[in-house]
Amino acid sequence: MRTETERRRRRLLQAMTLGGAVAASGCRGDGADVDTVGDVTDIDHVPVAGQIRPASTAAVQQALRQNRGPISIGGARYSMGGQIAADGSIHLDMRGLKRLLRLDVEARTARVHAGMCWRDLQDHLDPHDLAVRVMQSYSNFSIGGSLSVNCHGRYVGAGPLAHSVRALQLVTADGTAHELDRQRQPALFAAVLGGYGGLGVVTEVELDLDANFPIRRDARRVSLDEYPDFFREEVHARPGILLHNADLMPPDFDRPLAISWTRTDQPLTFAERLVPRHLDYGREQNLIWTASELPGGGALREKFQTGRILGESMVVMRNHEASLDTASLEPRTRMFSTYLLQEYFIPVRSFATFARRMGAILRQHEVNALNVSIRHSPADTVSLLKWAPQEVFSFVLYHKQRAWSGADRQAGVWTRQLIDTALALDGRYYLPYRLHATPEQFHRAYPEAATFAAIKRQVDPERRFRNRLWDKYLPA
Repeated sequence: MRTETERRRRRLLQAMTLGGAVAASGCRGDGADVDTVGDVTDIDHVPVAGQIRPASTAAVQQALRQNRGPISIGGARYSMGGQIAADGSIHLDMRGLKRLLRLDVEARTARVHAGMCWRDLQDHLDPHDLAVRVMQSYSNFSIGGSLSVNCHGRYVGAGPLAHSVRALQLVTADGTAHELDRQRQPALFAAVLGGYGGLGVVTEVELDLDANFPIRRDARRVSLDEYPDFFREEVHARPGILLHNADLMPPDFDRPLAISWTRTDQPLTFAERLVPRHLDYGREQNLIWTASELPGGGALREKFQTGRILGESMVVMRNHEASLDTASLEPRTRMFSTYLLQEYFIPVRSFATFARRMGAILRQHEVNALNVSIRHSPADTVSLLKWAPQEVFSFVLYHKQRAWSGADRQAGVWTRQLIDTALALDGRYYLPYRLHATPEQFHRAYPEAATFAAIKRQVDPERRFRNRLWDKYLPA
């Protein structure tokens, strides 16, 4: 068995060999071993039988027909718990499928390969003053990966990505390519959105787009108990507000900093239409390290980050705010620490109750939480495994964790407490992160999993599409 040092040395050598191909995809991702697949956390390294990087739907079909064993699927590799890999599988690295297939400027639609990153799509859209309708806050994620987790962002009233997907192409286990939308095989379409690669390989995605325009940032403090009413009256009901989130800071998590971006005609404070690639984010990384490691770090963050948000005017293009780079969040070294996310979806009526219970659990276990970001979503009307069966506020926990296994086991203890807290309030938790939930918690959160399993038996009777998430929660 290799030591951790040997594994890291081999990954470095492999990254040097494959670096050009990875960088050419436009996505930041892990340069994995030829025989292991890892993700952004650098915690798990899943042994696989081999890796293939197809560049077309035909190549995906050929790979499925020539390799009859289990298949796993990965894109930019930002999921955090083995959702992209299964032990002994042939891994399809989708970053080779990255072309813009069709752009209809008048209809505001785009069809893309699923391995394309949002940032690459933005390069195509921006010259036409078009923008992505729904995506995460950062642009490094692959579009197919975002679809498979049914991501969301800060877009007011937009809900999950599923609401802006017009159609998709799915290659099933027998190598057949299916065109799916709300009319053609709607049940399978709904199951693939947020299906975590369990039903087949998404090779193409057709998306609704929006206009690009200048937006102005406004920020203010709001009390915890008043925040739901504030959001309803001052954000959701006001025309022109495009993006909104509220940040809760440790240790009390009780003073939301509400940040809105509103359409404006004011002059830009940043001339760049998109965030330039390959910037130096040393200042941001140092600030995160200071806030998470040093006594008094929170006060420095309050001064240099929160103070600037409250006091500085900012007007940028919509695409600029949508093209943020995850490099600004990268830890100084993943050998000792890693940054992780969790997310909980809570009915509006239970917002303050969950916030207080969450804060108590985090303080009890001395979790090194950097912040909790609040977003809003209407009910999901499209996907099967929906994280928003009703209107919800989402609590996105961003925390720092040591890289060794004992820290991950301890995180599992308080994570399961947070999941139980969400379930007790008729909420749910999000699936792209560490697999700390018990099977019982998973099925309580996602009772639709029984229907998903039935669909999987129909389209994947040999259970070829696997990963650690489905191996744990829907075993053979």
